[in-house]
Amino acid sequence: MLNTKTGIYEEKAVISLEGKLDTLTSPELEQVITEVIPQTNELILDLEGLEYTSSAGLRVILSTYKRMNAKNGILRVRNVNPVVMELFEMTELAPILNIE
Repeated sequence: MLNTKTGIYEEKAVISLEGKLDTLTSPELEQVITEVIPQTNELILDLEGLEYTSSAGLRVILSTYKRMNAKNGILRVRNVNPVVMELFEMTELAPILNIE
């Protein structure tokens, strides 16, 4: 199960994730992101409550990075726990993403 909370502040959006991002829940996140991207130049994914992500979740995050980059926007990733950070490092996403 994945819970998302979205806040939009001028041209900055924050999407907070809680739970597990996997094959079943990644389409839900992708839908939220698709709705938010046109409204913002800076998107922050707050992963503080994210317990786990599968390759499907990594695909959504990478796709979001590419979509924001294509519109000259910024994707920032915050509050990454050690388990998810290890996946970012193993898949070589850590150097690409703006991780804070």
